[in-house]
Parts: sequence; structure tokens; C-alpha cells
Amino acid sequence: MICIKETSNLSSQTYQDALTIRKEVFVDEQQVPLSIEIDQENVCIHFVLYDKEVPQATVRIQEKDNLVYKIQRMAVSKSARKKGYGRQLMTYVEEFAKHNHMNELMLGAQDHAIPFYEALGYQVFGEEYLDAGIKHFDMKKEL
Repeated sequence: MICIKETSNLSSQTYQDALTIRKEVFVDEQQVPLSIEIDQENVCIHFVLYDKEVPQATVRIQEKDNLVYKIQRMAVSKSARKKGYGRQLMTYVEEFAKHNHMNELMLGAQDHAIPFYEALGYQVFGEEYLDAGIKHFDMKKEL
């Protein structure tokens, strides 16, 4: 059974589960330094998707102004990929943003993830840039 939990409590188990997934994906797989990966945690809302109580995917959002959330640190555990968890989590975050009267979602997508986000209605804007040594493009979606 799928369950999505959210938290801004950095002492919570949900936050710890988010960090575990992020360390696996960004630090271990992609070799992003931990000092870059763990930042601005206290100003974000963290989401974790659980399947049968096992954490499988995570994302966080940060309010950029009173009408825009920036989506960050989207990650799905390697063993849980291609099961639709990322799509479910992004849909949940979009509904959360609408419920909180946001007008737009934006994110920085790794080059290889652009088709995933485009399928969800995001559009690339701006030029390519490097973040943690990885090619990224900014993307946005009007709500």
C-alpha cells in the first residue's frame, strides 16, 4: 500500500528516511559531496513515498516567494525505479502546491530526467548549467 508522508521536522523518522534515499542516490550513485547535498533543510518541506512502509522515493519543496515552490532533491531508490513512484510523488506535491494556493512549480532537472518532467507538463527555460558537476536545466509548470 502506497503512503506519502510530509514533514518539516528534522528530527522525524520521515526526514531521516528522506536523507537515507538522498544519500543513496546523490552521494553514493552520483558522487555528489554530502556537504553540497545536505543544505537548507530547515526551510523545506520533505516528502517520502512509502510502499508497504518501506521508503522508496523522496522530494522536498522550498517556497521561493508567496506563489512559487521550488522542487528539489527528487530521488527514487535504485531498487524502486520504473514502478511509477516518482510520478506519484510529483503528483502529490503538485496537489499540495495547489492546496496551498501556489501558481507555479519550478525545478532544476538533471539532463537525463528532462523527459520525465516534460511528461508531467514541465517546460525547460533558460540555458544548461552545472550543479554539483551534473548538467541541469531549469523547468517550470504553471498550476
